[in-house]
Amino acid sequence: MENHVSRWFNVQTVPESHTFSIEDRPGKKQIPLCRTIPIIDLANSERMEIVQEIIKASQEYGFFQVTNHGVPEDVINGAVKVLEDLFTMPVDEISEEANSNGWVYMGSTSFATKGAHLWRDNLKHPCHPLEQSMQNWPQKPTRYRCRGNIHSGNKEASLIILELISQGLGLEKGYLGGIRNVEGLQVLKDGKWIGVEVVPNAFVVNIGTQVEIISNGKLRSAQHRVVTNKEKSRTTIATFINPCPDCIIEPAKVTVNEANPPLYPSLSFKEFVNVSKPFGPYTDVIQNGCIDE
Repeated sequence: MENHVSRWFNVQTVPESHTFSIEDRPGKKQIPLCRTIPIIDLANSERMEIVQEIIKASQEYGFFQVTNHGVPEDVINGAVKVLEDLFTMPVDEISEEANSNGWVYMGSTSFATKGAHLWRDNLKHPCHPLEQSMQNWPQKPTRYRCRGNIHSGNKEASLIILELISQGLGLEKGYLGGIRNVEGLQVLKDGKWIGVEVVPNAFVVNIGTQVEIISNGKLRSAQHRVVTNKEKSRTTIATFINPCPDCIIEPAKVTVNEANPPLYPSLSFKEFVNVSKPFGPYTDVIQNGCIDE
């Protein structure tokens, strides 16, 4: 357990260091899968139908899934497999490479919250600009640096979705688009946790806090969590589309009027990150090196 304390397959019971207090646990009650979280086909020839579906889903859930996003199934499966291979490497080996290349590796013993360590291994590194960033990606497994196509595909799909959101909010073209998945994911809706169904080869889209601010609260940023599965591991590839540090995050002018005053103050993205601390004690590292992820 010394080198693999976070690896679920090496232990019979959860260590005390990773045990949350009763009030902070998700509980043993089974969270039902929600079959109504929208699944949106980006290949639909009726663009306005896509726009309306995205806006409705963003208002009701703050989450939705997209299919026909342009990233081939074999690319997705290849990226997941290489990550699984990386996380079976010895923890010390991963940490050593992380320190030498400037990216962040957060094992289960290096990130504590509410008095307990999270049961996960987490890797963060910049992906933009892609060619430059790849030079500092993990060298092991050797196939890791050959998987840049998953990131370029994710980014392209993300920018398409941002353009559709812009259109749905009545923003000018490029307002957002120019800003440069095993079960376990759960979303809080109307005060209750619901499970996100696993749809083969679909991407889960989360309307983040920045888009909620830009829409002046019209779209919602949903609270979400991932719960540990005692029988199998879960691999997630998360792509964040962030603006530059000096970009001002504020309600778009078309969303504000006398009847709808701005609900949020104006902040630069750098100030937003410093205030929200999305990566806990690693926020400063991410802020300085991975802002354009």
